[in-house]
Amino acid sequence: MQVDTMKTSFHSPRAMILLGYAAFASAAAIRVCDPMLPEIAKEFGSTNGQAASTITAFAIAYGLFQLLYGPLGDHYNKYRLIALATFACTVGTLSAAASPYLNWLIASRALAGATAAAIIPMAIAWIGDNVPYVDRQETLARFISGPILGLIGGQFLGGFVADTLGWRWCFVLLSVMYVLTGVLLQRELRNNQLVQHLANSASTNRPAFLNQFVSVLRVKWTRVILITVFLESFTVFGSVAFIPVYLHTRFGISLTAAGAIMAVFGLGGLFYTVNAGRLIARIGERGLVSVGGIFLGIAFLIFLISKSWPWTIPASLMTGTGFYMLHNTLQTNATQMVPFARGTAVAMFVTFFFLGQSVGVALGATIVDSAGPSWLFASSAAASPLIGIGFAFILRYRKTEDSPGSDLRTEV
Repeated sequence: MQVDTMKTSFHSPRAMILLGYAAFASAAAIRVCDPMLPEIAKEFGSTNGQAASTITAFAIAYGLFQLLYGPLGDHYNKYRLIALATFACTVGTLSAAASPYLNWLIASRALAGATAAAIIPMAIAWIGDNVPYVDRQETLARFISGPILGLIGGQFLGGFVADTLGWRWCFVLLSVMYVLTGVLLQRELRNNQLVQHLANSASTNRPAFLNQFVSVLRVKWTRVILITVFLESFTVFGSVAFIPVYLHTRFGISLTAAGAIMAVFGLGGLFYTVNAGRLIARIGERGLVSVGGIFLGIAFLIFLISKSWPWTIPASLMTGTGFYMLHNTLQTNATQMVPFARGTAVAMFVTFFFLGQSVGVALGATIVDSAGPSWLFASSAAASPLIGIGFAFILRYRKTEDSPGSDLRTEV
């Protein structure tokens, strides 16, 4: 019954499009600080590593608050929670724009991360409630076009606005985006009877909050997914966060240009989403994660050895393609880890993803300030293929009772 109801929900594409808009704004906020770190450091008299705390604070808050939003989404609803969170994001974002000193900015970014935390994970869980597993990876691939465009927009917006109007205006523009999207989501919730029904149909027959987390962690396959996504985000974003600074300082290009090159990461992700259906049918889950890890390794190696900045453009494209091949497969498996507590399970997945990212960026900041970014790229180049190939090996031999399904190539 659940599957039939959920299939019907997708006869309202506007509801999905609006979720994509909200995800766009949330993703833009995640990466907007990357290219503006030199300007933030200059204004507050800090190092680039210290300014990177604005990235870490957002990521930590984003990850930790999943522990609240996941159970809330399971107990009440998901669509309405996303709408409310979109409005709430304006508070921390406007506070960031008005920051008189660095610690204020860091605290504001933490608040923004805490409120943005509900948007993308609950949208993914909502899709998990709506789409059978055999179609879910392709559907999620289409949905993540919104977050990917947000990453592109955030990277470019951060560099361009910092070079022109000043970095504070980035947060003003993000706030306007949140308000407009929140209004549209609330209107959809009020006027679309089908979405309203789904939003009010969350079961109240759930374990208590703490017991939901325990139930999720008892599943062996859940623990494998959580560890893998932590390692993935630690390895990839511990280096990616410092690529714009690296390009700016090594090659002397502007922050706008550095942000634009890093935004090609998102174009690589879009290349994957456009071709996801064909790739899934041709090489399946195991092929996606193996090739994705190898792509990442090659891309970081190019960043490491490049003698001129044009080489970093295809490297950025390959980084995005490889990451989304690997991450989308992990994401799809995460939606089926514990179906009766899907919101909690997906929230835990995102928690581990952002904790891995925050630890990676924090460690990366220390390395950048002491030894430079080359060590980051070298370690990511070595570790990424191991993660992808290792997870492909696990997919091949996991036990049937822990499996959400067979390889997607055979299911489709």
